[in-house]
Amino acid sequence: MKAVNFTPRFWVALGLVLFTLLLGLVGPLVVHTDPNAVVGGLYDAPSAQQWLGTDNEGQSVLANLVYGTRTSLIVGLLAGTIATTIGLVIGLVAGFQGGWLDDALMGMTNVALAIPSIVVVILLSIALPSRGSFTLALVIGVTGWPWTARAVRAQATSVRTREHIDVARLSGARWGSILAWDVLPYLLSYVVMAFVLQVAGAILTEAALSMLGLGPSGSVSLGVMLYWALAWGSIRTGAWWAFMPPTLMLTLIAFSLLLLQSSLDEVFNPRLRRGRAARRKKVVGVTEPAVGAPVPIPIESGEDSDVEVGRGVETSSGTHTRGGNG
Repeated sequence: MKAVNFTPRFWVALGLVLFTLLLGLVGPLVVHTDPNAVVGGLYDAPSAQQWLGTDNEGQSVLANLVYGTRTSLIVGLLAGTIATTIGLVIGLVAGFQGGWLDDALMGMTNVALAIPSIVVVILLSIALPSRGSFTLALVIGVTGWPWTARAVRAQATSVRTREHIDVARLSGARWGSILAWDVLPYLLSYVVMAFVLQVAGAILTEAALSMLGLGPSGSVSLGVMLYWALAWGSIRTGAWWAFMPPTLMLTLIAFSLLLLQSSLDEVFNPRLRRGRAARRKKVVGVTEPAVGAPVPIPIESGEDSDVEVGRGVETSSGTHTRGGNG
């Protein structure tokens, strides 16, 4: 079994993701300032006491940043898990079973895809009596599964025609056992990449909802920080420390997750593994033949060993061309 070839881009992406997770999970344990405590005046500039200054209510921007990062990550991970699970189950059953069940599930999926998810999320958020972090994650998750279901269904359809599925059926394996042990393992790499994209999309969706005033109630998130910074004129007054840190953190989270998904695609997809193979070819001098160039045909023995397609060659018995007597 060949070792998995992790590219440098994968390690960079993994390092950025771990940094954001560490900041969100461990940061509140290190920064002891209460994010709701008033520690200064309106938009106090960064100083030795307050490294990132204060916001519109005189609260520490640094404390709000670490707590807000944690809330955004929790919402993203929960929503990504919910959306990936729903999409995986629907796509797996539809692709493997086929027939009328496939038509019914894909018809439902197509209807869900036709409705803009952001509109559904906004309407559900308005209709809810209270919006906690878990409730908001549930709303984002149940509206984000359709594209995952379609993609998983396409992969499951190709797997069900393989020979080992027929062997499992002939051996008496049950329907659920075949799905769990003979189909799902072939889709795990794709499911992991879909989960990473779902998490990134859920975090950005939560930020968009928060900037519309529909963020989680009773807690701070990166989107809530941006909402209050814009509402209290931080851009107009030049208080960059109120909106720049949450903006940069959102950018870092989205960039690291998308970079991780792209690098995982290179790891799981052999056609995209270009690092070591390309360098090895360059070292040994293996080059692709040019279009239209004659392709040499190897001949084990004989005096016509220099024959090339479409080119006459000089031999001891005269000039010959391929397919003729010359």
